Amino acid sequence: MAVSEHPNRGARYLPYIWLVYLAALFVQPAFDPSAGVPDWLAVAALIAAFLPLYRAAVRTNDQRPMTVLIAALALLAVIGSLVNTGASIFAVYAAAIAGRLQPVRRAVWVIIALAGVTGLIYVISQAPMPWRIMLVAPEFVFTLVVGAVSIFDAERARAGRRLRRADEEIERLATIAERERIARDLHDLLGHTLSVIVLKSELAGRLITIDTDRAEQEVHDIEHTARTALTEVRAAVTGYRATGLGGELANARRVLAAAGVDAELPITLPALPAEQESALAFAVRESVTNVLRHAHARHASIRITSTTDDMVVEVSDDGQGGHTPDGAGLTGMRERIAALGGGVTRVTGTATGNGSGTLIRVTLPRTGRGNPRPTETRAARP
Repeated sequence: MAVSEHPNRGARYLPYIWLVYLAALFVQPAFDPSAGVPDWLAVAALIAAFLPLYRAAVRTNDQRPMTVLIAALALLAVIGSLVNTGASIFAVYAAAIAGRLQPVRRAVWVIIALAGVTGLIYVISQAPMPWRIMLVAPEFVFTLVVGAVSIFDAERARAGRRLRRADEEIERLATIAERERIARDLHDLLGHTLSVIVLKSELAGRLITIDTDRAEQEVHDIEHTARTALTEVRAAVTGYRATGLGGELANARRVLAAAGVDAELPITLPALPAEQESALAFAVRESVTNVLRHAHARHASIRITSTTDDMVVEVSDDGQGGHTPDGAGLTGMRERIAALGGGVTRVTGTATGNGSGTLIRVTLPRTGRGNPRPTETRAARP
């Protein structure tokens, strides 16, 4: 006999199935030759007094009312045993409810007290032997056993609820992380591309009355860039990007040249695991976007160096520099690189080695997350 703390649709009626054990009240009047109508009326009165108390105890989860109802059931067991020794069964029902008390030590002490109530019933009962021992002794054992089972069941239900709450929290955090990842990806994908489109649109506007052929070429480049952006967004939605570091370097060469920035880019690239290459490709894209947007530079360079332990990508320019706080792009870059065990450093002014401008240094461990250390190199895309 155990009472569920939060019964579901199928189990909510389970506590009422245990009412079958009220049959203990019928044993004494049924088998005692001296029993009469008053004894049967006493059975009906005890059941009538018990049912509202039991129903209220089953339906509440408030600790204070539950404790009061348990005490009322124990008192009913003691008083009822004066006319019917089978009333000791009420102590067992009280123990089933007491298992839901918190903390557990409180439930244990209450159940022990209810076992003591059955001992008191044995002493004060008016029933002759062997009825007294036949009815009270099992109730003493059942009070302890049912109380222990009820404690176990209540603890299991609480653990289940904690686990569900933990799962919900994990799911919520995963959703937040995924939203942040999507926001970073969209910024990386569209921030760079839109900057290129704006740049080329401005250039085409200036050239339309001076050099129509060049202006037409810039418009074609805008169309190509927009189509490429659409393809990349579609690829990002499906979770796949195939541009790679070589593609980003080729794109950087093209957009920097269009902006009139002299670019120095690497010729060969080291082979990298896909996850690291994707992160470095986005780092290059974001850094080049910042050069286009903010630097007003004449010269920019991208250097990729590889050691046994680390892969380092440096994007520098000779622009105006500055000490403004990191924007969404740099913040997203730091988070993406940090997730792979690397770091991002931004240096401005004379510390860059150019006398001015900005230097973005991205460092990734070659063995990030247990990946193998590839040593071969490949040619960068022209």
